[in-house]
Amino acid sequence: MADKTKLVVMGIITNAHGIRGEVKIKSFTENPQDIAAYGPLLVNDGPREVEILRLRPAKGTFVAKLKGIDDRNAAEALKGCKLKIPRQRLPEPDDDEFYYEDLLGLRVEDEHGQPLGRIKAVQNFGAGDLLEIQPKKGASFYVPFTRRDVPHVDLAGGLVVVRLPQDDDESGAA
Repeated sequence: MADKTKLVVMGIITNAHGIRGEVKIKSFTENPQDIAAYGPLLVNDGPREVEILRLRPAKGTFVAKLKGIDDRNAAEALKGCKLKIPRQRLPEPDDDEFYYEDLLGLRVEDEHGQPLGRIKAVQNFGAGDLLEIQPKKGASFYVPFTRRDVPHVDLAGGLVVVRLPQDDDESGAA
């Protein structure tokens, strides 16, 4: 069961836009324009909230007018702020869909039951989602977050099973 007290990042304010207090927002919602549909958004971890009054698309982001932000200085002060909502305000995802925040901290094992560490982050550097796994010792490593490479996710049990590259060919043939 997902922790309903977690905050989920819905987007990030990337910059100020113009002189009337508008901001540019990169939305992380499934339908990017839906970021305005969730009501007031917490700035970082709160307690400050912002409300999107207007939203329009602009080259991979959105330009938004926020309630109470009326000049460029106020807009610039929000640059880099993450916009979040409590997890309980989100609907439960469909089967085989996950909120990244629900994956953080889960135990990771290989297909043979060997512990590998815990999920530290979910990253996307442009070629698809990656699970960043932090072992007990040493540097973290990445596994593609695909059905092939992550055949089992058990949120209730707190476990993710991954298929490591050396597991691809058990015969040892090159």
